[in-house]
Amino acid sequence: MPVTSLASSLPRPFRQAAVLLALASLQAMPVCASPAADTQEPAAAATSQAETAPPAFQLSQDGRFVLDMRARLAWPRCVEGMQWDGQHCQGLPDLLTYKQAQARAQEQSRTGDVRWRMPRVNEMRRLIDRSVRPQGLHPVLFPDAPRGWHWTGSAAVNARPSNPYNYSQISGQSPISQLAAQQAWAINLDTLETAPDMGRGNQLMVRLVRPMQDADLPRP
Repeated sequence: MPVTSLASSLPRPFRQAAVLLALASLQAMPVCASPAADTQEPAAAATSQAETAPPAFQLSQDGRFVLDMRARLAWPRCVEGMQWDGQHCQGLPDLLTYKQAQARAQEQSRTGDVRWRMPRVNEMRRLIDRSVRPQGLHPVLFPDAPRGWHWTGSAAVNARPSNPYNYSQISGQSPISQLAAQQAWAINLDTLETAPDMGRGNQLMVRLVRPMQDADLPRP
């Protein structure tokens, strides 16, 4: 019933109070936002996160490599075993022992005009983008990147102090040294943890790296 009709049916002393009470209740009602406005903002934020790559990295001229402009390194957008098709990484990653990963780098260096190598652990850490969710390699730079253990070229360093009165350590036959020679650094791109004592016989993924060249740089 309209407010004026309801007020006119009341005695005169109560009409003004009824109108004021009705107007106050209308002013207190919440204003509902447009559903479209609520759904656009999260979608726009997600798109912005996915399309914005870290400024320290650029794509190469042919789009096959990610260029670390500060370290001057060129990273393939796919791990070994997967192939770049222009938009995505196709296939399955190769699982290699440490020795096999070294051999793969040497083979690619022989067939090309640049030196390929296994990355150092600190170089792999630079690729981790903590602004994306879940944290890891940026999905624009490294689409379809597998999130598991990867080899690095950093050798395992055993920090235990040596005993000068231990004959095996003096003669260079320390069991500790022998164990360190069988281990290497690896990084897990799922949990972001690193392991300095990964056995070299394990089969892990590897993302080789090479120096950046002038031909890689995008044209202005």
